[in-house]
Amino acid sequence: MSSIWIGFAAGLLLFLGLLSQRCWFRVEQGHQAVITRFGRALRQPNGRLQTWGPGLHVKSPFDQVLRQSSMDCSIELSGERAGTTAMAKDGTVLRFDSYLRYKVTDDGLERWLFELTRPIEHTTGVFTCLLRNEIARFSDDHSDAEATEGSYGLIVRERRRLNDRIAEFAKQEMSERYGLEFHAVDLVDILPPDELAKALDAVMHARAEAETAFARGEAVAARRLLSAEHGVEVARQHAEAAEIEIRELGEFLKQLERTGTLDAYVSHRRAEIISQSKTLFLGSVS
Repeated sequence: MSSIWIGFAAGLLLFLGLLSQRCWFRVEQGHQAVITRFGRALRQPNGRLQTWGPGLHVKSPFDQVLRQSSMDCSIELSGERAGTTAMAKDGTVLRFDSYLRYKVTDDGLERWLFELTRPIEHTTGVFTCLLRNEIARFSDDHSDAEATEGSYGLIVRERRRLNDRIAEFAKQEMSERYGLEFHAVDLVDILPPDELAKALDAVMHARAEAETAFARGEAVAARRLLSAEHGVEVARQHAEAAEIEIRELGEFLKQLERTGTLDAYVSHRRAEIISQSKTLFLGSVS
C-alpha cells in the first residue's frame, strides 16, 4: 500500500514539475512575444494586442507563446531556385537576385501573426509580382537611347533609379497592408539570358581585342614618330655642319681672292685631284 502512495507522490511531483515548466517562458533580446489562450490572443484593456518584451515571464500552463523578431529581417531572393525572373519591356527575360529588408511594426504585429497563414511566403509572392510588373514597365524618357542599348542595358545603367522605384512601390503597396516597415530593397545582381550573356561576352572580347590592337598600333606609331624625329634632328645637325663648312670655305676663298692667290690655290687643288684620280678625260673647248 505504501508503494502505491510513493508512486502516486512521485507521479504527482513529476506532473507538478512539468506543469511548472509550462508556467514561464523566456523572450530573447530583439524579440517580442504574444500569448494565445485557447486560440484567442490576450489583449490590453484598450483592445490592443498584449506583448511581452525580452526577459523571463509567467503564463498559464495552457497558454501558447508566439515569438516575433522586432529587429530588421531580410528575405533573400537569389540563386537558381529563389532568383526572380522577369520579362523586360523589349521581351528580354532577366533574372534578378534581390534582398528585401523589413521590420514588423507594433501596429502590424496582429495582421502579421493572425491574418496571414504563411506571412513570409505571402510577402515574397507579392513582392515578386510587384517587381515583375515594375520591370516590365520600366523605360527611359530617351527612347532613342533605349532602342540602342535595349532593356538590359537600360536597367543596368539606371539600376539605382529602378531600385528606388521598386522600394517606393513596396512601401506603398505592402507596408500598410501587411503591417511591415520596409527599410530597403536591394537588387544585388541582374543576369541576362544565356544567349545575351554570350553575345555580350563576345562584344566585350572583341572590344578588348580592338583596344589591345589600338594600343599596340599607337605604341608602334609613337616609336616610329620618335625615330623619325631623331632622324630629322640628325639630318638638321648635318645640314648645319655643312652650311658652316661652306661658309668658312667661302670666307677662305674670298680671303685668297683679296690677296691675289686664288688662281694659284685653284690650280694646286686641281693638280691634287687629278693626281688622285685613276681615269682622266681631257677635252678641248672649241
